[in-house]
Amino acid sequence: MQNKVVHMEEGKDAAIAVNRAGQTRVLPQRLLHLIVFFLALCLTFSVVSIYMIRYFGVNSFVTSVTPTLLSCNKELNTLEQWIKPPSNLMHGMSDEELFWRASFVPRLKKYPFKRVPKVAFMFLTKGPLPLAPLWERFFKGHNGYYSIYIHSLPSFEANFPSSSVFYKRQIPSQVSEWGKMSMCDAERRLIANALLDISNERFVLLSESCIPLHNFTTIHSYITGSKYSFTGAFDDPGPFGRGRYNDHMLPEVAISDWRKGSQWFEVSRQLALYLIQDKKFYPKFEQFCRPACYVDEHYFPTMLTVQAGNLLANRSVTWVDWSRGGAHPATFGRSDITEDFFKRIFEGEKCLYNDQPSSVCSLFARKFSPSALEPLFFLAPKFLGF
Repeated sequence: MQNKVVHMEEGKDAAIAVNRAGQTRVLPQRLLHLIVFFLALCLTFSVVSIYMIRYFGVNSFVTSVTPTLLSCNKELNTLEQWIKPPSNLMHGMSDEELFWRASFVPRLKKYPFKRVPKVAFMFLTKGPLPLAPLWERFFKGHNGYYSIYIHSLPSFEANFPSSSVFYKRQIPSQVSEWGKMSMCDAERRLIANALLDISNERFVLLSESCIPLHNFTTIHSYITGSKYSFTGAFDDPGPFGRGRYNDHMLPEVAISDWRKGSQWFEVSRQLALYLIQDKKFYPKFEQFCRPACYVDEHYFPTMLTVQAGNLLANRSVTWVDWSRGGAHPATFGRSDITEDFFKRIFEGEKCLYNDQPSSVCSLFARKFSPSALEPLFFLAPKFLGF
């Protein structure tokens, strides 16, 4: 009996041993089949993918990524990005870099968008704008038809409220001195910054002592409707004209081309580009037109006469009073601003506008002191139209 049990136990162990050996052989075969199946599946997927890409094209497989990439590129390359004026006038460009950037000109005359021609009002000041409240009233309700630029002393910090049309309209500025080339540099700097706005078509230079003599609609229509730029350029044979000429300016500047005119000009976009692109006349005037040759009275009038004399109206649109004599025009204060004063400005004006006689000749006037603001504000609706 015991013998039988031993044989049974031995048989059981032998059976278990055989069974385990069979499992050892079966397990690798299943794993091998699984690996082969997986490789076949990968190969099939690869073949199908290659076929689909060739048949349908690569784009259909990357559409999920494309929208994100396009949105980034679209933000940098839309027409809106190119024509939108700078939101911040302060920049880090040097004058050389600024003039180069401002000189970009479209070769196609027709604009692919609705372009409203704007007038750039460029204020050349030492600091504050004491007559700003009058100008605020003048500009009110005409957004999109004008731009404002202010060149002041670098040390001056404007404190216009965010609601003001002058808020953040200062450009990077440098010190400018009356009668010297630094004054023309400041004017060119104003022009170059204004040229960065593709919609600015006309450019008028003003000072802190200037006022408008008509409402905005009249002035905008008058300037944008003119065939000519309002820059004075006349041949003065006397000591304060040709008498300031220096023979060392030859051959670039001949005495027959020497002109004199008011510093307070208005120019078209075409002539504004001439003013910032000039490298031919600038060195001569910088070196040989120094007090008692006042470069701001001769550089622009002479250069524009040579390059585009047929496009000049040969008169300024800024009224001044020289009747009191001296090196500077009269300055008007509170007691000067009367109804008779305005009648004296407007009565008897005669000039040519687009080659036709006109009684509207002056659009701006100077010089007005801060004390003139209150009476100007009071009389403006009656005499200035705003």
